[in-house]
Amino acid sequence: MELILKQDVQNLGFKDDIVSVKAGYGRNYLIPQGFAHMATSSAKKVLAENLKQRAHKEAKVVADAKTLGDALKAIEIKISAKAGGEKLFGSITNIDIAEALAKGGQSIDRKFITSGIVKRTGKYNASVRLHRDVIVELAYEIVAEQA
Repeated sequence: MELILKQDVQNLGFKDDIVSVKAGYGRNYLIPQGFAHMATSSAKKVLAENLKQRAHKEAKVVADAKTLGDALKAIEIKISAKAGGEKLFGSITNIDIAEALAKGGQSIDRKFITSGIVKRTGKYNASVRLHRDVIVELAYEIVAEQA
C-alpha cells in the first residue's frame, strides 16, 4: 500500500514522502491518525506540483538550518550533575541537552536530539536533526557537580 505522509513519522519518513507500508499499518494507524493519505495517481500529481512550487522555499529553509547548525556548534555545552567519582547519580538524556542548549540561547525540541543515555562523566557527542537534510553533531561534556 502506497501512502503520502502528511507529517514526519519516526522510522518511516518525512512529510510529503511517498512510502510503501503494509495494508494494516496504513489502514489501521497512519490514515486514521491523520499521518498519511492514499497515494492515488491524482494525489501523486498534486504532490509533484506542490513540491515543484516549494523547491525554492526549501532551499532557504535548508540554508537557515545550516546557519543554526553552525551556531549550535559554537556553543560550548557543559552539563553538571551529581556524581560519585565518575559515575552519575541518575543519567543525562536528550532532555538535559535541550535544556543546556536553551541556556545557551538556542531552543531545540528534545525530539530532534539523539544522544542515548549517559551515566558517566566525560565528553560525548549528540546528533541534532534540524532538517531532513541537515544533521549536526554536537559535542558536550558532563562534569561532576561541585558541592
